[in-house]
Order: sequence, then structure tokens, then C-alpha cells
Amino acid sequence: MSEIRDVVTLWRPVGPQELELIEGSGMRAFPPRLPDQPIFYPVLSEAYAVQIARDWNVPASGAGYVTRFDVLKSFLDRYRVEHAGSKAHLEYWIPAENLADFNRAIVGRIEVTAAFGKDAASCR
Repeated sequence: MSEIRDVVTLWRPVGPQELELIEGSGMRAFPPRLPDQPIFYPVLSEAYAVQIARDWNVPASGAGYVTRFDVLKSFLDRYRVEHAGSKAHLEYWIPAENLADFNRAIVGRIEVTAAFGKDAASCR
């Protein structure tokens, strides 16, 4: 009998460099944050992730990707859902020092669901 675990589906917009690092993990983990990035922020809706990937990542790096993944609800219960602007902009704020624990709470693989920009490879 298989174990049923409660998971929450989240999304994360990423640029090409971050996507390469995710691919390097076998699509199982997000890379460590840079020193000037104290927070890792997965978002609660695909529409919000698309907006960031298209409107922020493309101008900044030529391409933007939307990733989708499941995380154990028991892990996320430690954090509040934060409003980043409008009520449609919901995200978790995971401190950078907790990212390794977050990665261990990912169930399955990280998937690329959308790609934007002239430099974007089609969904992998």
C-alpha cells in the first residue's frame, strides 16, 4: 500500500542561468540563493509566475521560464503566505538558509511549463 502525502503545487519563475542549475540537479532542487538574495519565493499561481517570467525575467536575461513542483504541505505549514502587491500576487518567503530543507520537501521533479523570450528554448 502506497503512502499518501499532502502536497501543495507551487510555481517559480526562473531565468536561463537558474534553469541550468535546476537541470544540473536532475530537476529535483533549486540552487542556493546568491548573497544579495535572502529570500526564496515560490508563488501560489501559475498566472503570477507567468507574469514574472514574461515581464521581468525576459527583459533581465532574454528568457523566462515557469517551473511547477509539489512541496510537502507539512513543510510549508511553517511559513505564512505573503501578499506581494495585489491579492493575486501570493508567495511563500522561504529564508535562504532554509532552501536545502525546502528542496528536500519537494515531491517528484520540477517541471518547466512555459518559456518566454527570443532566447527561450521551448519547454524542456
